[in-house]
Amino acid sequence: MTGSIDLSASVWPDVPSRPLVLVPVGSTEQHGPHLPFDTDTRIATAVAAGVADRLAAPIDSSVVLAPAIAYGASGEHQGFPGTASIGHTALHLTIVELVRSLSTWAGRILLINGHGGNVASISDAVAQMRDEQHDVSWIPCTAEHMTDSHAGLDETSVMLFLAPHVVQMHLAEVGNVRPLVELLPSLTTVGVRPVSPNGVLGNPLLASAARGAILFGALVDSAVIRARCPGQG
Repeated sequence: MTGSIDLSASVWPDVPSRPLVLVPVGSTEQHGPHLPFDTDTRIATAVAAGVADRLAAPIDSSVVLAPAIAYGASGEHQGFPGTASIGHTALHLTIVELVRSLSTWAGRILLINGHGGNVASISDAVAQMRDEQHDVSWIPCTAEHMTDSHAGLDETSVMLFLAPHVVQMHLAEVGNVRPLVELLPSLTTVGVRPVSPNGVLGNPLLASAARGAILFGALVDSAVIRARCPGQG
């Protein structure tokens, strides 16, 4: 059997033998005054679904899209009400236990991460799982030509393409537009709010669904390439 199935909408006899299982990993955190708290989770889930569709061709193995991990390590956004973070230790343990469970029936597990703050936890958990001989890797939702880091031009454009009904562009504001590499020391020590009071890193005002469609296609293309290289992540 080849093809892809959505695990959340399926029953156990639908599950193929030893499939590739895609697990989106997101967050529940502020994304400025105009994007919803589930932005990272929505994008990671959409990218994973796109990858599942692409890899479900007859030349590839069966693919299962698992429900997303919707809470991540978002401590840097804790200065904003509504942010719900489980932290690095809990996220690490969640991934470890999930991989152990999935491995009883999955052939390979691929985590698709939509939030930069999750990287350390995911990397460490994947390394531990590989030491236990689990076939697991992870990839980020990234692509070339993406210019800003949080709730700015790129992320807003992708959301305008994927879910325009949840984007409140009339509330969008320019945030801190300095390059992320310059902001990282402050972001890791004091968090986002002292660096950008509105929670935006970048400029979302010129965002468009057309740009989002191009960027989303690039995200899926990049993820598919990485997914076909099991040694990565």
